[in-house]
Order: sequence, then structure tokens, then C-alpha cells
Amino acid sequence: MLNLPNKITILRILLVPFFVTCLVYYNPQADYLRFVALSIFLLAVITDALDGYLARRTNQKTKLGMIIDPIADKILLLSAFLSLALIKGLPVGVKLPAWVLIVIISRDSIILLGSVLIFVSGGNLDIKPNFWGKITTFLQMLTIISLLLLLPFSRIIWSLMVVFTAISGLVYITRGSRLLNSSQPVKR
Repeated sequence: MLNLPNKITILRILLVPFFVTCLVYYNPQADYLRFVALSIFLLAVITDALDGYLARRTNQKTKLGMIIDPIADKILLLSAFLSLALIKGLPVGVKLPAWVLIVIISRDSIILLGSVLIFVSGGNLDIKPNFWGKITTFLQMLTIISLLLLLPFSRIIWSLMVVFTAISGLVYITRGSRLLNSSQPVKR
């Protein structure tokens, strides 16, 4: 049976198709869809904070929650960045450039590959976000909000986000390398 924090995490995953649909059908004549997408995204951000808070507060941390929470975050954020990079009709100053998307996807792909390598090698896969990862997630969410609000300084926010994305990627690579190097070989 799913506990409440895990149900909230699943809700975040279920919000993604509605969010993406609003962005796919967005055009300047249907500008209201940008605000609907923003509302859905803000609700998803709230669920991200709420599920973690409830799991800690009510001592309902589960292995399932430790796995699906970061997956839900990645699904939401990557879907948002892909949609915003491909959306038509946004002003140039708030149009997410492809290179930003490449940095984000590259970092997450490297982390995923490293996690698989650690798991396959029999290492202790410790899925705990660190300070840099939390700051990166916050800046990624802030970037998406600034783009949906068409803020003229979105470029500054996404530039800062890219720097922290790179730093957190390097931190995760370093941490993963240490885990791989300290892992005992798996007997088969």
C-alpha cells in the first residue's frame, strides 16, 4: 500500500502530461495556456516540497519514495526543458537555447549511467541529493518559472542554473567515482 508521500510523488508524475500538453498547444493567440502550464508546474513544485516534508515529518520514508521522488523530479524538469526549448512563439530573450538543454540532459545522462555502473558493480547506490544537487534543482525550477512568466532576465537565471548544473554534475561524478573505486568486486 502506498503511503501519502508516495501518492503525492505519483501525483507529480501524473501532472507532467497535462503540463506538457499546455506547452505543446501554446501559441501567442492561446497565451492562457502558458499560465495554465505555470499553474500546473507550481502545483508540481509544491508536491515536490510536500512529499519530502511529509515523509520526514511522519517518518514515512520508504525505498520506493527514495527511488520515485528523484525520478518524478527528472520527468518533470526534463519534460519542461524539452517543451520550452521546442515551443514556438516565445520571444527570443526567453527562448531556451539548445545548448542549455544539452548541458542539462548531458548531466542527467552521466548521473544515470554512473548510477547504473555503481549498481551493476555491486556498489552501494546511495540516492541522496547533496547541497549542489538541491541548488541545481531549485535553479532549474526557477528557470522554468521565469521562462513561463517571460521574464526579461531569464537568460541570467538560466546561465546561473547552467553553472550550478555543471558543478553538481562534477560533484556527482566525483562521488560516483569514489563509490566505484571503493566497491568490492561482485562474486558471480
